[in-house]
Amino acid sequence: MKFIGKLLLTIALLLVLAIVILYVLLQTRWAAGSLSRWVSDNSEYRLSFDKVDHSWSTPSRITLSGVKFGEKNQPDVLDANEVDFDLSWRQITDPRFFDRLVLVDGTLNLSPSPLNLPMQANTLQLNNIALNGSLEQWKVAGKNVNAGITPWQPAKNAVLGNNAQFQLSADTLALDDIPANNVLIQGRINNQQLTLSNFGADMARGQLTGKASRSIDGSWTLDNLRLSNIRLQSAQPISTFWQEFVKLPKVDIKRLDLIDARLQGQNWAFTDLDMTITDVTLQQGNWQSTDGQLSLNATDLINGNLHFLDPIVNLDLSSQGVAIRQFGTRWEGGLLRTTGSWDRATKSLKLDDVSVAALEYTLPPNWRQLWVDTLPDWLSEVSVDKFTANRNLIIDISPDFPFQLTSLDGFGTNLQLAHNHQWGIWSGKLNLNASDATFNKNDVRRPSLALEASTDKVNITELSAFTKEGLLEATATVSQQPQRDFTVKLNGRAVPANELQNWGWPEIPLQGNVNLQLDLQGQMPANVDFKPTLNGALHATGNDGKQVQQQMTKGVTGPAQ
Repeated sequence: MKFIGKLLLTIALLLVLAIVILYVLLQTRWAAGSLSRWVSDNSEYRLSFDKVDHSWSTPSRITLSGVKFGEKNQPDVLDANEVDFDLSWRQITDPRFFDRLVLVDGTLNLSPSPLNLPMQANTLQLNNIALNGSLEQWKVAGKNVNAGITPWQPAKNAVLGNNAQFQLSADTLALDDIPANNVLIQGRINNQQLTLSNFGADMARGQLTGKASRSIDGSWTLDNLRLSNIRLQSAQPISTFWQEFVKLPKVDIKRLDLIDARLQGQNWAFTDLDMTITDVTLQQGNWQSTDGQLSLNATDLINGNLHFLDPIVNLDLSSQGVAIRQFGTRWEGGLLRTTGSWDRATKSLKLDDVSVAALEYTLPPNWRQLWVDTLPDWLSEVSVDKFTANRNLIIDISPDFPFQLTSLDGFGTNLQLAHNHQWGIWSGKLNLNASDATFNKNDVRRPSLALEASTDKVNITELSAFTKEGLLEATATVSQQPQRDFTVKLNGRAVPANELQNWGWPEIPLQGNVNLQLDLQGQMPANVDFKPTLNGALHATGNDGKQVQQQMTKGVTGPAQ
């Protein structure tokens, strides 16, 4: 019996010695190399590490140093200075499942072909890791990332797994090449439904915070998103931003706040912009809302040649359209103000009261073309219940027929300024007058115009102006049909003999002041030279009693027949 006892003790001691030797050997570089080759030779993965460490102060933890891991014929997924494996009793039945997996000081590459990682853990922890590649639908690049994912059960095309809570912080993190600093993200993923319960970052010299979620269909809900003190510069035109906006999935905005933002791009800029949007759904460049609002104010808004100072906009959004509670801005040295509404069904814009004061505005060179161009699909009708203008300066520098109106005042009622996507004066009454004006080098004083428009025609009941010593008075009618047939009756008393020469009528053989009568008919179709359509007659009487009669036929003048 003593012999058997000594034999068993000897065997136990040898077994303990073998375990000790094996324990020591496993922590040598030779063992690390052998284990790396065995895994690489007997699996679809490549594994290499420099050393295995274990400490009895944390007996359930095994640490690998200098780890590189990836699928064969693919770039490395992981290159880390240290990987810690915390073991659990579950290892007995599921060797690939760990209690905790910790990656320390390295790079995690998320780009290799759909990742199929051979392990899981109750918790995956990243300490000071650089991220590269794609995560969900985003291109990701991050430095000094610290994160925790619980549980971590990766699946093909789902590196975070299908059901997990996560928290991430990073010194820098770029999503789709949009950089941010001091990033914090907390959330949960549940079968492709992503919930970001809290996120924040320093971005574009400002701050971003919010809460959002993504549904299984890819649509997003922004419970709240706040961007403060953003400073963004881009070389792109605003049309590029619109094209990217149209590509976005459906976004349901519960509340979006933009505070003290400065944004600048090619031919556009927003300075000191404050904006709040609530309860609006955006999809493919369109919007829907049942009880939403948009409020906006800024120091400057610039888009091309348009430059608005101190704009203030307050809109109520509904399924029927938009109620314009307030719109006001300084523009071209003057002030614009209005209220009104836009109706979604009829695509009509109805303005209750439009006030224009103290403008100093030079018309764009292509303003005549803009007047005849078709309006966009969303705008079919424009009407103004009441229009007032005060002390405005309007200038046209077109070389064909330049003009200037000084101290222009106006008043209009029930004006329809667009119909069926086409600008015009389709109905209503309008009165305009100015202190002085110049029309193609002819100076006049106190020009005045009064008109009344209907669906059939525009009837100009008064058109008058003082010349140096005389008076011009006229009436006219213009058809609302596409050919725009028109008639003009003009009388001049004590006006310069060739007052009409700069306006297109040939020189008449009289000197000094004359009295004249002009009857003219023609057509003004859009984008067509109307001079060949002109027919009319001129009768002029000089101070000496000499009379001249001329006739125009198809734009060519000659003696009256």
